[in-house]
Amino acid sequence: MEDVRAIILETLLTAEKQKSGYEGLLKDILFKYSYLEKSRRSFINRTVRGCVERQIELDYIIDRFSKTPCRKLRPQIRAIFRMSVYQLKYMDNVPDSAVCNEAVRLAGAKGFKNLKGYVNAVLRNIAGHINEIIYPDKEKDPINYMRIRYSCDETLIRLLIKQYGEETAEAVLRESLGARPIFIRCNTSRISPDELAERLKKEGMEVCQDGSFPEIMTIDGFDLLDKSEAFSEGLFNVQDKGSFLVTLLAGIKKGDRVLDVCAAPGGKTCHAADILNGTGIVISRDVSEQKVSLIRDNVKRCGFTNIRAEVFDALKEDREIREDMDVVICDLPCSGSGVLSRKPDIKFRTDERALDELKELQRNILKTVSSYVKRGGILIFSTCTLNKEENEENASWIRDNLPFEPVPIENEGLRKYGIKTLERGYMQLIPGIHDTDGFFISKFKRI
Repeated sequence: MEDVRAIILETLLTAEKQKSGYEGLLKDILFKYSYLEKSRRSFINRTVRGCVERQIELDYIIDRFSKTPCRKLRPQIRAIFRMSVYQLKYMDNVPDSAVCNEAVRLAGAKGFKNLKGYVNAVLRNIAGHINEIIYPDKEKDPINYMRIRYSCDETLIRLLIKQYGEETAEAVLRESLGARPIFIRCNTSRISPDELAERLKKEGMEVCQDGSFPEIMTIDGFDLLDKSEAFSEGLFNVQDKGSFLVTLLAGIKKGDRVLDVCAAPGGKTCHAADILNGTGIVISRDVSEQKVSLIRDNVKRCGFTNIRAEVFDALKEDREIREDMDVVICDLPCSGSGVLSRKPDIKFRTDERALDELKELQRNILKTVSSYVKRGGILIFSTCTLNKEENEENASWIRDNLPFEPVPIENEGLRKYGIKTLERGYMQLIPGIHDTDGFFISKFKRI
């Protein structure tokens, strides 16, 4: 029988060593051990995610009880402590004694037999006082309070507070903790939303259709999505509501020529092809073969025949399609602060200098791809960040420097959000405030 705690430990150690995000690593691990029972895979998934998204809080707790600060511990012992403290505090179905005993066993198995007593003593002390941890005072020191409670570096906290205020900043960080629902989008050229919902229910899933956008649903109660017949048949794509709105609001019409840049894994590409319903064409591009292979996998599964997926750097000019596109969709590379619940490691690597470099990259991409839009055509750019410098400031830059004018965003389904900037051609969705990931969408017409 596989040692799931050993798998968790090795995953955490690898994630800390590579320092380049853990989501791909975790996905690979879960695929590798897909033969395990669902409950055991869920234990791996939840524990690894929990240790990453609550890392600062876990270290804070450990430091309250360990004479050696967490940052000075051996990586193996630090990881054992983190995964154990997460279980003690957030997994009530795991007995404290089992957590402590397994941690001691792991320490010995990793060659630290001399530290087994230390590991046992620290964890049993934490287990006995886990509900008595004193956190920084929220009123007197709100930034440090949020830093510990929501495991986020001060740079991002200060940026969120500066741009949105303390209340919204805390709502965003609170929403970053815990699992987000799985959103899917029905391929309506293949099946109606109601029919898809019934198919998924017959497969044993729990399905909830969105009240404003019925082709968007949340699903639960499934094991591996690859085992779903409806998924294998290409009847739906996994896609958050914010991402769905990008393509929906572009106003694509049958017969249009659509360019989707920075397109992997292809959610917007497939949505555009779905709207076109066999007409027109979608040229879908990303910078590497690895990324484009993700697009091709989705296209093949869904059976769309009007998509051309190709490797192409968005910074490189393509004169062959200059002023040739009816719609250009540009989902810019960004700092990602709108998807903290899906990529919690972003909370620990906000760099203001990197943000400046990123903004320059974004504008260079916008300048290049905007030249592909024909007169009267639409440029719609989006990000999954909350940073106004990457969003509103870029929208203003387009208006002031490129031959485009903002297009008012008109959609009945958006009324419930009460967004006041739709007439000015842009919108910001905020997790914790709206029922989506954080997405910025801005719409322009070439003049």
